[in-house]
Amino acid sequence: MDLSDIPLFSMLRGRLGYLGQRQQVIAQNVANSDTPRYRPEDLKPFSFNAQMQATQGVSSPAVTRPGHMSGTGGPSQAFKTFKTRDSETTLDGNSVVLEEEMLKMGEARTNYDAAIGFYQRSLALLRMAARPPGRG
Repeated sequence: MDLSDIPLFSMLRGRLGYLGQRQQVIAQNVANSDTPRYRPEDLKPFSFNAQMQATQGVSSPAVTRPGHMSGTGGPSQAFKTFKTRDSETTLDGNSVVLEEEMLKMGEARTNYDAAIGFYQRSLALLRMAARPPGRG
């Protein structure tokens, strides 16, 4: 059995992908903090309902030859970015506020750590359930 067949693990994988991509977007904002006329970006908030609908609507590609691998991947994990609202804009038109970006990065890191912890505890429960009776 593949873990991606279990909806919980599929959703956690989507959440981890979202948080990883959000960290990349925030890092890009920080890297461009001195670029004239640069406006910071962010990702739309992650929604488990949207993730569930996306995973249910995707079918695996057909295996046409014995050597082909079956499609186990879920929907594309490319989340859409959007320009954030300006809270401060410098004279050169740059609107990256490093303090706000660091707060976003801390939030993303905390959420990532929580999702990884939940993933690990879920795997431990599966391992425990798969053990033969009487083995502790």
